[in-house]
Amino acid sequence: MSMRKPGFIFTIAALLLGFVVVILGAYTRLVHAGLGCPDWPGCYGFLSVPRSDAALELAQLRFPDDPVEAFKAWAEMIHRYAAGLLGLAILGLALFALKQRGRDGYPLKLPLGLLALVICQALFGMWTVTLKLWPQVVTAHLLGGFATLSLLFLLALRLSGRFPADVGLTALRPLARAVLVVVILQITLGGWTSSNYAAVACIDLPTCHGEWWPEMDFAAGFNIFQEIGPNYLGGMLYGEGRTAIHFTHRVGAVITLLVTLLLAWRLYRAGLTGTAAWLTLVLLTQISLGITNILAHLPLAVAVAHNAVGAVLLLSLVLVNYQLRPVVIRVNRKGTGAVGHWTPA
Repeated sequence: MSMRKPGFIFTIAALLLGFVVVILGAYTRLVHAGLGCPDWPGCYGFLSVPRSDAALELAQLRFPDDPVEAFKAWAEMIHRYAAGLLGLAILGLALFALKQRGRDGYPLKLPLGLLALVICQALFGMWTVTLKLWPQVVTAHLLGGFATLSLLFLLALRLSGRFPADVGLTALRPLARAVLVVVILQITLGGWTSSNYAAVACIDLPTCHGEWWPEMDFAAGFNIFQEIGPNYLGGMLYGEGRTAIHFTHRVGAVITLLVTLLLAWRLYRAGLTGTAAWLTLVLLTQISLGITNILAHLPLAVAVAHNAVGAVLLLSLVLVNYQLRPVVIRVNRKGTGAVGHWTPA
């Protein structure tokens, strides 16, 4: 019987912190606080938000074009503090994995990959500020956050000693992997929609601007070679470009709904009723939040929840794919075989 490995509780704590960081990132973006501090990693040259009269005067001298807005600056800095703590936690996981190297199949590549990813995330966090919310960087930063969360969850699954692979569900693996890819693409579209401020480009359903096929400019909406330099706070695209992004995200939501429901049905037929029910619940909650965002014109609480449930949906599919991982035979030095479960290192 598989047993829980050392470091599991700490990994769960890091996972929960990672979820908080993702939510804080969404909140910061949605309250337009991504440039609440115009420099990085500090705030107007300070370790914290300037508050005293002398500090505020110095901040104004340093950044005359960026007056201090305390609320936005605190939103940005709290997100940075939480992300910094997460980085330290992942560093601790990597060091512990090195210490456990070679012991009972303890994963090493996964914690080290997480450390490399969080270093890249720090760079993207810096570029988000220095490149003034360039949509490409903002979207990549969002995807990096979701990837960090997913790998932390995968590490927690590896260390839990639970969820054995089921050799009888081999036929479901291609569909589960395909749905995971679809959800990742839909999250990418969501990030691109948010970073280009296209979430309310259409405010009616099921039509858009009263039409089934509104006027759209896909070349402008999906131009990944946007100029570096302007301040992208509030977006730079005109109506047809934003409509193209929003409309594509809607189509992606329909595709995600259909393929995920198909997977849930197949899981139900295979006997994984609990997993199927959970996946359906998360999916329908996410679709409902998306619809509410449109009809209610992007209320802050609903928009933040849409990001959070999107992360839960992604983790749910990571769990499904983990449960469906293939079984392998490990051959020992004596030439005899032992059944094991394939897992990424």
